Amino acid sequence: MTSHIFGRSTAGSLPVAARGDGCYIVDTNGKRYFDGSGGAAVSCLGHSDPDVTAAIKQQVDRIAFAHTGFFTSEPAEDLADLLVQHAPEGIDRVYLVSGGSEAVEAAIKLARQYFLEIGQNRYRVIARRQSYHGNTLGALAAGGNEWRRRQFAPMLVETSHISPCYEYRGREDGESAFDYGQRVANELEAEIERLGPESVLAFIAEPVVGATAGAVPPVEGYFKRIREICDRYGILLILDEVMCGMGRTGTLFACEQEGIAPDIVTIAKGLGAGYQPIGAMLCTAKIYDAIAAGSGFFQHGHTYMGHPVATSASRAVIKAILGRDLLSKVRDQGTRLTSELHNAFGQHPNVGDIRGRGLFLGLEFVEDRETKAPFDPKRGIAKALKKHAFEAGLICYPMSGTIDGAKGDHVLLAPPFIIEDAQIDEVVGKLDTAIRAVF
Repeated sequence: MTSHIFGRSTAGSLPVAARGDGCYIVDTNGKRYFDGSGGAAVSCLGHSDPDVTAAIKQQVDRIAFAHTGFFTSEPAEDLADLLVQHAPEGIDRVYLVSGGSEAVEAAIKLARQYFLEIGQNRYRVIARRQSYHGNTLGALAAGGNEWRRRQFAPMLVETSHISPCYEYRGREDGESAFDYGQRVANELEAEIERLGPESVLAFIAEPVVGATAGAVPPVEGYFKRIREICDRYGILLILDEVMCGMGRTGTLFACEQEGIAPDIVTIAKGLGAGYQPIGAMLCTAKIYDAIAAGSGFFQHGHTYMGHPVATSASRAVIKAILGRDLLSKVRDQGTRLTSELHNAFGQHPNVGDIRGRGLFLGLEFVEDRETKAPFDPKRGIAKALKKHAFEAGLICYPMSGTIDGAKGDHVLLAPPFIIEDAQIDEVVGKLDTAIRAVF
């Protein structure tokens, strides 16, 4: 069959997804695939949640769309209330969009407009290397993945990038984890001073780094120091929780585990669990009030923002996560999955690091465990892992360029929060099949 779809790749053809069954996707040939990465850390409730699908159907019967230039809607208002109720301290407003890249674009533009509204012409953003913040041009500029940025570099807004908090690769011999975190956090202050504090408007970071580096968590104290530096210089802290938020790491917002609150936070993916495309940018009352007391208008917007069907689905998703106590299940099953990964691969000669939080876990592959030397990129390790896992009936999220955008390979696991013990064994077993095939 000839397809007219412009897909992600022009090579080969893909199986057709026919239906969802809990943690599984079933294709038109009847083959079942365990969704061990939730697509891209999206499908936190699996693929057949009756409460979410019922909410969508009920909303479509009422009204599918009303433009936010004219109306608000009950599900949008309810969702915003629910998110603020459980958000980090100070977060007071919710700007609803259709996905993660849109949320990050909105965050950066809001940061710029906020400073203009209070009479400061700040315009520089600082981010981290090996970060990923989205594929629109503003979000891509903020991201620190050289492979994704390279061909679009002439079109990107200038952004400074400091070191990531990447303990496996960055901590020196004899250096404590805490001291390492303080050292790389202090790079932010040095970069602010280099650029001129009056020009810097925001620092953006993922609390747990997702696709680009493979579930890299910060060391203790890192983000507290980052928060101190931002406060000292009057810079906004934007936390990108598009992939790691909404319960993925074991708390609704990943930054809860760092003991800090951002000025702006972005969420998506698990916010809609794949049932509808939705994202959100949340900000403090201080930022919102500056707009309200100034121009009274955020110069931004999208046609489908605050979409009633999408917000109805999201409201049902968040109620399910909180009402079914799935956060504790994420923590418990995350501990078990981590343990099983260590049992299976902890001594594997080509597995250098097993890391992450909750049900957001990564394995980094190396040619030599002692030196941590990565494989030659020409080997195509990540691509081969994806292929063999998929053949075994496991959807996982392998990526290359883990270290610097060119070298390094990892696989990301982000299964649905409803994963059962037997399915953890299935994930590890099928991943083992793929790893044996590759190595």
